[in-house]
Amino acid sequence: MAIVKAMGNLQIDFTDPSRADDARQLFALSCTAEEQGLLPEDLSGVIRRLWADHGVQACFGRSREYQLNDSAAYYLNDLERIAQSDYIPTQQDVLRTRVKTTGIVETHFTFKDLHFKMFDVGGQRSERKKWIHCFEGVTAIIFCVALSAYDLVLAEDEEMNRMHESMKLFDSICNNKWFTDTSIILFLNKKDLFEEKITHSPLTICFPEYTGANKYDEAASYIQSKFEDLNKRKDTKEIYTHFTCATDTKNVQFVFDAVTDVIIKNNLKDCGLF
Repeated sequence: MAIVKAMGNLQIDFTDPSRADDARQLFALSCTAEEQGLLPEDLSGVIRRLWADHGVQACFGRSREYQLNDSAAYYLNDLERIAQSDYIPTQQDVLRTRVKTTGIVETHFTFKDLHFKMFDVGGQRSERKKWIHCFEGVTAIIFCVALSAYDLVLAEDEEMNRMHESMKLFDSICNNKWFTDTSIILFLNKKDLFEEKITHSPLTICFPEYTGANKYDEAASYIQSKFEDLNKRKDTKEIYTHFTCATDTKNVQFVFDAVTDVIIKNNLKDCGLF
């Protein structure tokens, strides 16, 4: 629905005029489907016809100009499978779902015989000053940045570039007095989407001073340096940076092995054993 709504704002027409009727059906049927938690056959047909329209595809190609879920194309391209009555979500289907973080979400899990408590504060932009001191003494902070957000703006503030907002938050956490002795692990995430996007959406949208090539390796390294340069205690504090793809389980396994090693190493340092 986000794409169809954006077509009006961007003044993009359907290639096939009959798709306008499908758009009306989309809004009429979606409310009922959401309440029932089902995807009826008539609704899936409407969505497939709309997604095949060149006007809709043109609007999708301009998705940086409005708010659209990163996984939209994944689900829309696989709609025929997802709409089956006996549909069972795959691992990738689950990994690509998005739920907005509101409040502080605490998760407990065990990895390599270590017990972790993870706190997700992703949705707490305006409340930062109220919660930041609560995490004094944590073993490590994993700070996640969406590489692919370099050309997007915040949903709650369309004047603020998402990458700039992430840098602002990283600066405030990395150099905060509460985290002087805390390991900072930087996840530059969604590297797959970034690699795809950088070829047609220049990095100068976010960093006008950038003079390098719009190629993955050079552009990704530049973003890494921009974040690491925010560290005001380089002599005593190291930033551990990893390029990640959360939907690639092998990549996440490798990165988490490295993260665990950092945490163990710093715990040994604290005990005077390293």
